[in-house]
Amino acid sequence: MTVPPEISWSLQIGSGVLWTLVYILIIRLGFQEKTYGMPIAALCANISWEFIFSFMYPHELPQNYINVIWFAFDLIVVFQALRFGKAAFSRELPAHLFYPAFLLTMLISFGAIWAITYEFKDWDGKYAAFGQNFMMSVLFISMLLRRKDVSGQSIYIGLFKMFGTLLPSILFFLRFPLSVLLNFLYVSIFIFDLIYLVMLFAKHKELGINPWKRF
Repeated sequence: MTVPPEISWSLQIGSGVLWTLVYILIIRLGFQEKTYGMPIAALCANISWEFIFSFMYPHELPQNYINVIWFAFDLIVVFQALRFGKAAFSRELPAHLFYPAFLLTMLISFGAIWAITYEFKDWDGKYAAFGQNFMMSVLFISMLLRRKDVSGQSIYIGLFKMFGTLLPSILFFLRFPLSVLLNFLYVSIFIFDLIYLVMLFAKHKELGINPWKRF
C-alpha cells in the first residue's frame, strides 16, 4: 500500500528523533554510571543493521541520514560496552573471554541480519529491524532483572524507545497491512515495552528513586 510522502516522512523523522534521544540518554547515563545501557546482543544487532542499511543497501532519504546518525551514536555505545562490560559480566564470564565473546556476537549479528535481508530480498530491512526490536524489548527486561538495579536505565529511555518503535510500526502497518509476521512483531514489541516500563518504574520506587528526575 502506498503511503503519502508527508505521512511517511513525518513518521520516519519522528522515529529518528525519538531513537536519537534514546541513544543520547543511554550514552549520558553510561558515562555517568560507568556502565552500558543497551543489552549487548541488541547493541550488536542494532549497529549491524545500521551499517548494512547506511552503507551496503542505503535507504532513501530521510531514513539514510537517520541510519548514519544512529550508527555514529551506536559506535559510542559499543565503546561503553567494551569499556565497562567486562566488569558487568565478571560473574558469568572469565575476563579474558569477554572481548572474543563480544566479537563473536557482533559477527553473528551482522551475518544474521545480512542473511535475512538477502534471503527475503528485504532491501528496506523491515523484517530484521522489527525482529531485533522484539529481541531488544525482551533483553531490556532481562537486563533489568539481571542487574537488580536501574544502572544505565531510565523511564525516559524506555518511553522514547517505545514510541520511537511505535511510529515505524504504524508506517509499516500502513505499507504492509496484511503481513502476519510484522503485525505480530508490532504488537509483541509494544507489549514487552510496556512490561519493561512498568517493571522499571516499580524498581525505581523500590530503590527510593524518583523515576521522573532520573535522566
